[in-house]
Amino acid sequence: MKRKATLVAAASFLALVLAAPAMADVGWDDIRNDAETTEDVLMYGFGPKAQRFSPLDAVNVETVKNLVPAWSFSFGDERQRGQEAQAIVKDGVIYVTASYSRMFALDARTGRKLWQYTARLPEGIRPCCDVINRGAAIYGDKVYMGLLDASVVALDRKTGKVVWHKRFGDYKVGYTITGAPTIIRDRETGRDLLIHGSSGDEFGVVGQLFARDPETGEEIWMRPLVEGHMGRYMGKDSTPTGNPDAPSWPRDKSGQLVQAWHHGGGAPWQSASFDEETNTIIIGAGNPAPWNGWARWPGDSLFTSGQAYVNPTNGELVGFYQHTPNDTWDFSGNNEIILFDYTDKDGKKHRAGAHADRNGFFYVTDIDALSKRGGEINRPKALLNAFPFVDGITWAKGIDLETGRPIEVEGQRPPPPAEGQSKGPVAQISPPFLGGKNWNPMSYSPKTGLFYIPANHWQEDFWAEKVNYAPGAAYLGMGFTIKKKFEDHVGILRAMDPATGKIKWEHKEEMPLWAGTLATEGGLVLTGTSDGYFKAFNAETGEELWKFQTGSGIVSSPITWTMDGEQYIGVASGYGGAVPLWGGDMAKMTRNVSQGGSFWVFRLSDIKQARK
Repeated sequence: MKRKATLVAAASFLALVLAAPAMADVGWDDIRNDAETTEDVLMYGFGPKAQRFSPLDAVNVETVKNLVPAWSFSFGDERQRGQEAQAIVKDGVIYVTASYSRMFALDARTGRKLWQYTARLPEGIRPCCDVINRGAAIYGDKVYMGLLDASVVALDRKTGKVVWHKRFGDYKVGYTITGAPTIIRDRETGRDLLIHGSSGDEFGVVGQLFARDPETGEEIWMRPLVEGHMGRYMGKDSTPTGNPDAPSWPRDKSGQLVQAWHHGGGAPWQSASFDEETNTIIIGAGNPAPWNGWARWPGDSLFTSGQAYVNPTNGELVGFYQHTPNDTWDFSGNNEIILFDYTDKDGKKHRAGAHADRNGFFYVTDIDALSKRGGEINRPKALLNAFPFVDGITWAKGIDLETGRPIEVEGQRPPPPAEGQSKGPVAQISPPFLGGKNWNPMSYSPKTGLFYIPANHWQEDFWAEKVNYAPGAAYLGMGFTIKKKFEDHVGILRAMDPATGKIKWEHKEEMPLWAGTLATEGGLVLTGTSDGYFKAFNAETGEELWKFQTGSGIVSSPITWTMDGEQYIGVASGYGGAVPLWGGDMAKMTRNVSQGGSFWVFRLSDIKQARK
């Protein structure tokens, strides 16, 4: 009986495999053209520039009212936690990651499950901000994802079987990975690379960026993002990051670097962008550790809370712009960096990067200035423009465009505890550490020239505490309580002009916004809300045109693609992430949101009407 059951199971699996759509290998040219091709979605952010813009227009301001569900799929079992993924699509198959390090391959036409991968996670993993995963990468005949036990796995696209599995850190001390890996091609060597970072700043890890051979998983190089730590190339020590004497990190009286440097943060836990013209990886660097800036005083705590420019050939850091020097507010710097063409007030055109930081300011930086090889690494004068994208920022008056540094407000760095005290005086800070915008990516429309930013208005009571490092324990040294800032809303979706900093339109949401946005040629901006709605807005006016209730809060990033001549739109639903865990009053606000884990696909109900 056992042998018969085994044969039946094998036959069923074979039938499933044979019924799957035909699959062509994915090459670099496919990935680099992701923003222009419409029958697939091959990269987190829709291509190396990460603009999250689709040229599709069948679903538009006129037809979106006819959008209806085509199917939905439940991720199942008891693992109904935050679903923050952006799915990818190739050859009629959707690959979507889910909480607890899972991946599903779904038939894009029907929602039928083709295969499922569930990692065997050990006891003692240390995810700071829920057991989430933000997405997969695809290359050749494989799909890739990071796991919560500080490892990366490659799976066979057709079967879901493990091809290789590589661990990069010790999960017991806080190393993990939540971001989607990125595939790039190094122009100098012609070699395709799988790029991923580490997570774990809140546990005092040293942030690391990795390049791997996508076929074998072998490490090509590793670059730490705390100044003075040693990098690796081909398995051997290469060069220290920045100045080996680490002048931006303090020393004690004996000349030894203080404890904080050994556990300095800077984790690049989001996904990278890639500038082909200069052959440069561009990625955000996380907050320094501990949060308590007095433990790292004096100095700027390079290379944390900023954007790093890395040579893919050898992993050398070639440029850096720091948003928040000696960040004591956990503003981090990981939010996506979107590459776009920028025209300054004098009419000069620049190849630029756009970044909406957790600190509440929007930055436009010069790619060519920051990607130059050699010379000074921290180049503050690469800043082209900076302005607030949320209201009521208290910690800084603005950003000095000459020096690139924030104009800090006195008293907004909470003072250390007095002698014999465990807690210092309380300061009220806005935005709080959850940010004016957190990980949830904005989008850019070349059609309108606007950025669509899913932001939040909130504040926090913030105070300094005594801090000491213990492996696997939170390494903060700060206490907090997050509160509402305005009575009528927390979430604020804004369309902003990067040249003027002006708000073209805004839309308020009572609950926090924790989902990404997607802009389309059809004149739409798509996003989800914490109370479960998937919504479409007019990209020019901000008018809400359509919404659909998915049954749980949406904290993911939507996608769109064409199939059989029709436009489809997909989004994951399932509430979770940092807000219900760390959000204070915001966590209380979201308690009534149902848990969930599902993927929804939508299409137009009347194709003939849509094509008129």
